[in-house]
Amino acid sequence: MFEPKFSYTNEIVRNLTLIAEARAIILNVPLIPKWEVSLRREALIKSAHYSTSIEGNPLSFEDVIALAEGKDIMVRRKDKQEVLNYIEALEKVPEFAKKIPLIDKDLLEIHKIVSKETLENPKDEGVFRNRQVAVGNKFTGEIVFMPPPTESVPRLVNEFLEWFNSEEANKVDPVIGAGITHYEIARIHPFIDGNGRMARVMASLVLYKRGFDIKRFFALDDYYDRDRRSYYEALKSVDQETLDLTAWLEYFTNGVAVSTKEVRDKVIGLSRDIKFLKNRGQVALTKRQMKIVEKLIQNDRIAIGDIASEFEISRQAALKEMNKLLDLGVVRLEGAGRGAHYVLA
Repeated sequence: MFEPKFSYTNEIVRNLTLIAEARAIILNVPLIPKWEVSLRREALIKSAHYSTSIEGNPLSFEDVIALAEGKDIMVRRKDKQEVLNYIEALEKVPEFAKKIPLIDKDLLEIHKIVSKETLENPKDEGVFRNRQVAVGNKFTGEIVFMPPPTESVPRLVNEFLEWFNSEEANKVDPVIGAGITHYEIARIHPFIDGNGRMARVMASLVLYKRGFDIKRFFALDDYYDRDRRSYYEALKSVDQETLDLTAWLEYFTNGVAVSTKEVRDKVIGLSRDIKFLKNRGQVALTKRQMKIVEKLIQNDRIAIGDIASEFEISRQAALKEMNKLLDLGVVRLEGAGRGAHYVLA
């Protein structure tokens, strides 16, 4: 059976501590249900954009938002399909997390979703590779990583899945388990293409399956995309003779720490000084109203003209939105005439 090798360094322990502290705050801060939906959707879109961007997909963040909303955009079909596939794979994470044990056929099914209608040969979708591949530098042509021989792939996958489904794996911290899973899928490189996306989907699956990201607020992919060189260097840091994952896990846990801190800051900002959360319980706000409240949290005050400009609506429509928030007790009006503005109640 596959047995991961790593050591708990001061860096890893520090990151795990920061992650646990941030996660505890996130899970205990009161949030309006619609804000939870908004945070979850934002994490999904960020993951889909940055994970495909790492591998060269040119679509902008705004393009991915449009696709997630079901809109059609004028871009290359393959680029659009890659993003839609990744969104679908992430949306099905809870479904795959229920599979006990997770077997090789499940892994192939996830790959079929990730790669659907994007590979040169459709026969490569949802099957293990039948020929040797190499990871190279697109600009220099240099081979930076040679995966295991093709004939070893089924054995290596099954050995990994045996560990993945074991009691030993369940005893490992969920973040460490996600990092191990990410690396091992990338190392084995079981498929002709899409191995990076598969590694990142599987890491997300581990975090969900182990109850770490049950609300699905975290997106790790933007951390990787911010500094792709560091991401690839961290993957390359693992000695292929010893397969010691310590350096990689230092990088991976730092990424989770950064991502959880960003979510922590966001939810604290959303709930800070909003008295109606305590006084009125759950308040149903529209998406636009939630955005207005977020702007208020960021800027402390907002005027009708600001709202009209921000959302490209008429002043009358902006006034209507603010009157609703006034009625709910979310905001209050201060000043008069040109100096009139709104603050959180």
